[in-house]
Amino acid sequence: MPRKPSPILTEAEQRVMQALWELKEASVRDVHEKLNGMKKVAYTTVLTVLKILHDKGYANYRKEGRAFVYYPVLSQKEARQRALSQLVSRFFEGSPQALAEHLVELDEIDISDLQALKKEMNDTTS
Repeated sequence: MPRKPSPILTEAEQRVMQALWELKEASVRDVHEKLNGMKKVAYTTVLTVLKILHDKGYANYRKEGRAFVYYPVLSQKEARQRALSQLVSRFFEGSPQALAEHLVELDEIDISDLQALKKEMNDTTS
């Protein structure tokens, strides 16, 4: 039985989505060329990853002549939120507070940074 696809992005999917976010919309060839500027990747790999992104709901496409033009369905912010929600759910029992405590314990963030972040979040939602 095939395993259920992960709702979060793999490293390869993240790279392809980053290219799509930057290009706004692109053919497989456009994405392939953009990615090859950073790291060599096969055209068929890009095609496969774009199909997976479509199946996961991150990208959609339209047909133009013989080419498929892909475009992001989710913004970078929405994708980050989806990934963070998955992380909090899987590793912190659904508690953002537990994640924040973990970051403070690891010295990855301090209390003043958390307070500033909370203020910024409150300002953007108001």
